[in-house]
Amino acid sequence: MKKKLIIIALILALAFSMFACAKKDEPKQEEGQAGTDDAKIAVVTDVGQLMDKGFNQGTYEGAKAYADANGISMKYYQPANGSDATDNDRIDAMKQAIENGAEVIVTPGFLQATALEAVAKEYPDVKFVFVDGWAMGFQNITAIVYKEQESGYLAGYAAVKEGYTKLGFTGGGGGGNPAVNRFGYGFVQGAEAAAKELGVDVEIKYSYKYGETFSASTELQTQIAGWYADGTEVVFSCGGSMFQSVLSAAAEYEDAKIIGVDVDQSGESSKVITSAVKGLSASVEQVLGQFYDGKWDAELADKAQNLGAAENATGLPEDTWSMKNFTVDQYKELLAKVAKGEVTPDATVPENANNGDWLNGFEKVKVIFE
Repeated sequence: MKKKLIIIALILALAFSMFACAKKDEPKQEEGQAGTDDAKIAVVTDVGQLMDKGFNQGTYEGAKAYADANGISMKYYQPANGSDATDNDRIDAMKQAIENGAEVIVTPGFLQATALEAVAKEYPDVKFVFVDGWAMGFQNITAIVYKEQESGYLAGYAAVKEGYTKLGFTGGGGGGNPAVNRFGYGFVQGAEAAAKELGVDVEIKYSYKYGETFSASTELQTQIAGWYADGTEVVFSCGGSMFQSVLSAAAEYEDAKIIGVDVDQSGESSKVITSAVKGLSASVEQVLGQFYDGKWDAELADKAQNLGAAENATGLPEDTWSMKNFTVDQYKELLAKVAKGEVTPDATVPENANNGDWLNGFEKVKVIFE
């Protein structure tokens, strides 16, 4: 009997240890929406999960880094209903943040616009940072916009220079997300430039079909697995948690590769050859610093900062470089040209890009729109 009790105790101890380890990587309770302490900085997330290895996570980490470095309390808030969150859900999350003491709210994602307008009108003394947004005519809203076409261009160029000629692009937002559309258009332009230099023909399968909510899905996984089976070598996964579906599809094929987005996603899998990144964390830290330095009225109120390579806000990650044929030095040379404006990827995309007409007319790249 005593031996059985010892065994049970050991099992319970092991289970508790495993639970504790599993919780280490999650945001702490006091930083989440379930926390009860007042918080001066709030992040109201976009659709998808907080730790999505992408857009939400990059924004959150920037706010948290600033808060931790400056001893300021913060929380994140995830609107109700997850990927099906409504404007009212976002409004409720913002108001909850204000009730909990928020004086500045960081809101990533263009879907926040309607909620932002409603809450900013009602709470003129609270400041809002609209990441991937635009100036909205409110003195208490500032926007951060990125030149995603630059990162997309660099990723497409790198992939072709590395030797890949059968590419794929899967985008979130159903063709209505400006940032995703700029990423995708830049990707095609970069592939075209490299293909011309090498004298090769490139094929790009291009789709928004299963990305409307930016979520992982079996339908998306099946689509991308079909691309890989049909010879696609590398897929640019441009949409938050959609990455998980692309990764699951790539796992079925030994040589299948992925390009990540927003943040360096190479840590997720050796299949990631690079990521089209933007300075989410650094730019959020910068704007929060401007706010707390008393520069809101002079530098931020009703303004949109459009950040790109010249501000170290777009590019490819260098620290985890894995490509062999396209070197870091070659990349730096191209990046410098982009930063100086000597190479300027076009950012002109349709308001709703969910058709392939605007992607015709390339000389060396054939776009197959699905």
